[in-house]
This record gives sequence, C-alpha cells and structure tokens, in this order.
Amino acid sequence: MLRGVTDAPRPYHHGDLRRALLDAALALVAERGPAALSLREVARRAGVSHAAPAHHFANKAGLLTAIAAEGYRRLADALAGADDFQEKGVAYVVFATEHPAHFAVMRAPDLLRTDDADLVAAETAAAEQLRAGANARMTRVDPAAPVAAWALVHGLASLLLEGNVRPEAGETVESLARAVTGHLRTE
Repeated sequence: MLRGVTDAPRPYHHGDLRRALLDAALALVAERGPAALSLREVARRAGVSHAAPAHHFANKAGLLTAIAAEGYRRLADALAGADDFQEKGVAYVVFATEHPAHFAVMRAPDLLRTDDADLVAAETAAAEQLRAGANARMTRVDPAAPVAAWALVHGLASLLLEGNVRPEAGETVESLARAVTGHLRTE
C-alpha cells in the first residue's frame, strides 16, 4: 500500500455544495456568459466531481434558473430599500452593475425553466416593486408607465455593462442613474 493511501472510503462532504456550485457558475458566467456555461466546468471550478451538481441541479437550466431566482430576490430587496420611484430606478441600475453575472442570467429566459415556482415568485416580487414605484408616481393610471420606466433603467444598465456608456469623471453609476431617471415624466 502506498504511504498515505488507505482502502477506507472517504465520506462525501463538501460543506455547502449548492452555494459552491452557484458561486462557481456565477464566476463562469462573468467570464463567458450564461450560454457557454457547462455543468462539467462548474463542477471542476467548484472542486467536485462532474457528477456532484446532480445533487442539487438536474441540468444546466436548473442551475441557471436558481441563479436567476437568486438574482430576482436580490433585485427585489434592492428595490424595496428604495423609498421612491426615481430611487427604485437607481437601485435597478446599481444592482445590474454590481451583479452583472446575475443580471446576465436574468436576461436569458430561453436558458431558464421559466415555469419554476421559485423563479416565478422572485420575478413577481421584483416586478411588483417596479410597478409599485411607477404607480405611486403616476398622476393618472397608465399601464405603459411601468414598462417605460423599466425600459429606461434596463437600457441604461445594459449600456453601462456593455461599456457603451460610462460615468463622467467624478460621477458614479448611482449619480448617472439618478440624472437619467430624473427625465422620467409622469404627467
């Protein structure tokens, strides 16, 4: 027998395997995008066997769905912490730029299990925060207003992430988002 090698099987224990897989997947999404993600590469990055992800995720769509649900929950929390319509828009842009891997997965519904109950609940919570912010500001009910507000902040977030827009010297993402969302009109 080789020194240090025994015949006794080692018990499987990773600690928080699910979190390790999510973190590895987020790092890979940040590097290559959600479409290029593979469970085998996630497992390798997490330091586990290629079969280990199956303990928590049936497939790539399941893993990406879990990431998207986590992202929407975090977004809903960020939006809930904003006390008015404009600040909800700022919170959206800041969230997107601070969590670009989550945001990329959230923008890839064709890669997700869109009927997943956890994802639907998280998306609904975030959408309700945006809708409530828009409706609170409206002087008249306008069903297109929440979509217009979302389009504005989503567009700014995308432009920032793509590098097509950058804050000016001395400006932050937050101050730029505040200036842009100040152009929303509700009358």
